[in-house]
Amino acid sequence: MKKAAILGIGLIGGSLARCLKERTNLIVEGFDSSKESLALATSAGIIDRGHTDLTQAVAEADFVFLAVPVQAAKGLLDQLSHIPLKKGCILSDVGSTKEEIVAHANQLKELSAIFIGGHPMAGSHRSGVQATNPLLFENAYYVLTPLPDTPTSDVERLSDLLSVATRGKLVTMAPEYHDQVVGAISHLPHIIASGLVNQVSRYNDKNEWFHRLAAGGFRDLTRIAAAHPIMWRDILLSNRKAILHLMDDWIAEMEGVREAIAEANAEEIQSFFTRAKISREGLPERRFKGMLHPLYECYVDVPDYPGAIAAVSKLLADNEVNIQNIGVMENREDCAGVLRLVFVDEEKLIRARELLRAKQYYVFDLDEQEEG
Repeated sequence: MKKAAILGIGLIGGSLARCLKERTNLIVEGFDSSKESLALATSAGIIDRGHTDLTQAVAEADFVFLAVPVQAAKGLLDQLSHIPLKKGCILSDVGSTKEEIVAHANQLKELSAIFIGGHPMAGSHRSGVQATNPLLFENAYYVLTPLPDTPTSDVERLSDLLSVATRGKLVTMAPEYHDQVVGAISHLPHIIASGLVNQVSRYNDKNEWFHRLAAGGFRDLTRIAAAHPIMWRDILLSNRKAILHLMDDWIAEMEGVREAIAEANAEEIQSFFTRAKISREGLPERRFKGMLHPLYECYVDVPDYPGAIAAVSKLLADNEVNIQNIGVMENREDCAGVLRLVFVDEEKLIRARELLRAKQYYVFDLDEQEEG
């Protein structure tokens, strides 16, 4: 029977293992430095066997997935280059940058397997083996980054396996092109969001009203700034070339609008916002998951009286719609509702909307708000 080895049993590696276990006939073995994670994964049926010895984990494997950060993946590739792998074995990773890891694998002449970079564009605010989910990659883009001389048959073999196992949308592109695209739609936004938060935080040190008046719009725009600092440090260092070019373009964009404001150029200022509005409205719907993980949320306008929030919660609970998170808006600067409801998936969000609207609640998303 064919075998897959997952190196790193966290959220991504464990979820991929579950996909392979549930939807293919592969034996799935795991490798991790944490015996506790391996024990949890084995007892939960996420993997068939767990190993802390790399050689044992990859022995006779037809597919090996490196489900660890880029720097750790490079270290594992170095080790794998000294381990005899099964003939025809395909190696892949799950990192969010591709050019560096693909180049590293390509220069390891002793590596006895084909390496094809991979990036499942899905994730969660949760982490660890306990958070694994076989639906994590469903309808998400899963990018493969083979080199021009990578055998087409190997790319197709990996793509076919992942398409069945993850139920994702498999696409292929050059490693450097992947890093440019993901840098623009994910890495740069994280820098901008963090920069905005840091800037407002400095202002707040002198005047606490900056944080007290920071309403839903600011929080939603900057929510990604709460991401793991070490992870994002490593991502930016791994994608330096693309990030620096993108930041130059961003600075030029800001300089352009700054000049328009300084010159009181009303036409150019309006054009700036008009171009953004048209482009934003042209973005694809949430048919496929992208790099910035969506929040399945809505806002509910409720009257201010005792029991109003409990009534909303009870309505959803009675209909088996679980609320993942709930928040009370402290002011209404940019939304008419006082309740912010977050759900685990789109199905629950749609059901919640239906139930609430049937009871005459005003329910809306931020995208549905009228301009103010």
